[in-house]
Amino acid sequence: MAILYVGIDLAKTVFAVHAVNEAGKPELVRPSVTRSKLLELIASLPPCVIGMEACSGAHHWARQFLAHGHTVRLMAPKFVSPYRLSGKLGKNDAADAAAICEAVQRPSMRFVPIKSLEQQSQLSVHRVRQGFIEQRTATINRIRGLLSEFGVVLPLKASTVRRQATACLEDLPGWSNTVIGDLLSELMRLDERIALYDRHIAQMAREDTRVQQLMHLSGVGPTTATALVAMIGNGHEFKCGRQFAAWLGLVPGQYSSGGKARLGHITKAGDPYMRSLLVLGARAVLVAAPRKTDVISRWAAALAARRGYWRAIVAIAAKNARMAWAVLARGEQFALPA
Repeated sequence: MAILYVGIDLAKTVFAVHAVNEAGKPELVRPSVTRSKLLELIASLPPCVIGMEACSGAHHWARQFLAHGHTVRLMAPKFVSPYRLSGKLGKNDAADAAAICEAVQRPSMRFVPIKSLEQQSQLSVHRVRQGFIEQRTATINRIRGLLSEFGVVLPLKASTVRRQATACLEDLPGWSNTVIGDLLSELMRLDERIALYDRHIAQMAREDTRVQQLMHLSGVGPTTATALVAMIGNGHEFKCGRQFAAWLGLVPGQYSSGGKARLGHITKAGDPYMRSLLVLGARAVLVAAPRKTDVISRWAAALAARRGYWRAIVAIAAKNARMAWAVLARGEQFALPA
């Protein structure tokens, strides 16, 4: 009988493969396949559906398997673990591969969009830029912490820390002068690197028409637009905009039973970087809303007055996510609300 479904547990050097036929019986069970032999093994199989967890290297392997005529499905690890028959105490590579093979057959399973080489290269710009921003924040906090030991207490504002730390540099005793000076130099270097990556993002925005369409939305700038395109492409993996918003964790969690709906805080289930960009854009929309008369601004201002500031922020971010999906999925057919 022909192999129809294959589950692969990804790793750094040794992979586990579990394949079943049309009757659901195991046809190929390889608990230990080296990295150099994996592609050769999968290429030897007839076209089938291959399931993998969305983890490091998953998109690379997906592109490799697609080139050999297979259908590849990536899944979040949290959706796979319930199908592990041995439970939490029986976790191993072979059991994970069998669980992946079972999960990929479920008709209601949700899959992760496979990224192209261009998408992953663009997303790496965002990841590195965000890393530099985190390093800069850590450096500023380190300066504030060290100066507080000498009685110099600085506020949180980054520009104030730079200015006042430079002003008091010559008054610091001993080696502390050298240490703070080095940290300020590192801070300047990080500022330059972040500015350079901002220019990279601006260039990506100029070269992609989809990004330019997204930037017509209120609260969506070059950073958010390029990150959206890098993450979901044309958005065809999602049935609707609300499913995309749920994928980002911008919808309320539920604990409902007995016909009584209980809605809680947003799930925060998706990528925190993308969600934070949408939230920051929503804050900008709400700040500018009182000065504008378009339908989105009027709705945002009324929502903030009725439900409060932070609920309005999350609602605006979710609406922007849904409209962004519509822009990417429909292209030229999308029209902004009048």
